[in-house]
Amino acid sequence: MSENFFDAKNDRRLSVYLYRLGFGLWLGYILLGASFMNEYAAYRTHCALLCAFMMVAGLSASLYHDYYHDHAEFEKKKKLLIVTYLLLAVLLYFFVFKDSNFSFSFAF
Repeated sequence: MSENFFDAKNDRRLSVYLYRLGFGLWLGYILLGASFMNEYAAYRTHCALLCAFMMVAGLSASLYHDYYHDHAEFEKKKKLLIVTYLLLAVLLYFFVFKDSNFSFSFAF
């Protein structure tokens, strides 16, 4: 039974589990904003980034399955994945890298 669990080409369960984990982390993100969770509020950003990563990983696993079984759905999800990657990059920049001093210049 477990030998086919990671067969994302023929089984959709992996993408469903990743979506569910991402949704659970999103609920954790909301819960960490509550007043009785003040001592764990520092982990709220980490929970949000993990949520976004799990949702993107679930979409990627779903794309892999749809490439072989439903090519029209694959084309639609491919555009959504590109937009999601761009949105995730913008969010990472504004929440993580905005205040840090890094440059892309190379010393040659």
